[in-house]
Amino acid sequence: MSLRQIEPKQRGFLIVNSHPDGAAQSVRRMWDAIPERADGRRPVALVLGHSAGYGLATLLTGLRRHGIRGIGVAFEAPDNGRRTATAGWYRTAAVAELAAAGGHDIRFVNTDAFSAEAKSRVCDLLDEHYGPVDHLVYSLAAPRRTDPATGIVHHSVIKPLGAAYEAPALDFSGAEPQVARARIEPGTEEETRATEAVMGGDDWSLWIGALAARGLLAEKVTTVALTYVGSEVTAPVYRQGTIGSAKEHLERTARDLNSSTPLKEKDGRAFTVVAGAAVTQASSAIPSIALYTAFLRTVLGEDGFRTTAEQAADLWDQLEGHTPLVLDEQGRIRLDGWELDDRVQERVRTLWADPERGLGESRPGADWFMEQVRELYGWGVGHVAYDRPVETDVPWPGR
Repeated sequence: MSLRQIEPKQRGFLIVNSHPDGAAQSVRRMWDAIPERADGRRPVALVLGHSAGYGLATLLTGLRRHGIRGIGVAFEAPDNGRRTATAGWYRTAAVAELAAAGGHDIRFVNTDAFSAEAKSRVCDLLDEHYGPVDHLVYSLAAPRRTDPATGIVHHSVIKPLGAAYEAPALDFSGAEPQVARARIEPGTEEETRATEAVMGGDDWSLWIGALAARGLLAEKVTTVALTYVGSEVTAPVYRQGTIGSAKEHLERTARDLNSSTPLKEKDGRAFTVVAGAAVTQASSAIPSIALYTAFLRTVLGEDGFRTTAEQAADLWDQLEGHTPLVLDEQGRIRLDGWELDDRVQERVRTLWADPERGLGESRPGADWFMEQVRELYGWGVGHVAYDRPVETDVPWPGR
């Protein structure tokens, strides 16, 4: 037991501690906003990277709308007496509680999903409890990856390619948000390859191979990996940078998987899924993304900016055949039409052209962005008693 009073330890976008009740409440709020669907089929799903962002939204909507059974995998840290557990740890505990109350059969594994041991452990659980997987959702976001074959540790970087990147960015270091300037030197070829090794499709392929080797791919299995394209205003640091190179690697992997023996034998499918903008722990670390997202939220308003859960609901309805697949010319599932609408992007570009004035018009969007960042760690969530001591040593589900 570790009952204590805690306060957020924050510097800019970085928050190093989490509030367990706040993190749990944010999960419950997302859960309650997801419309239920009474499906007869209860597909088996494996969600890699279930504890945050689109992975969390995909898990929750899969449970509530389609009654999925299966396993969620994440790599989170427990309370150690000095720091709280990570927000993903507390979110997982909340998901497990909601799932149990709703009669859902889901298990959670806390492990480095990039490792061979993780694949073996998850396959053992699938073999024992669920059988072959109908859906594999790949939503891992990590700063580093150890290659299980070579032992080499690859580190991802957020850098442009070819030339330095200079652009406006949102600065929360002062009393009020301000526009700052971001400058990032271009990445090297070695850094690009390392980013591809972390964020590309190599590990996705290894998971498919591991499941196939154990006979754990169902007939007509579908696997998806989450990706992002985004606006032309952020393209130099995102789609045209080291991250974009990794995303292109992920998309090539989808094409390779579709022609591979494991999926062809099962009449399976592999897609990358282009989601729309969202405030996540990964996106908040990318320079200029915060300012762009604040402008986008201002243009779209509360009703027009689609949540991760709303997008995940669209994805599940497509994967389960309730609605047609929305594919682009490259065969990617698109969930981002609301963001990349020409009229929306034209208004965003107008704000971007004069960012100081744009921030003046978009102050509510900037405040909203910072509120969303704080909520990622369980802070600033409504109906949470932050002035009282709270139990921070929460057990991992099933332990």
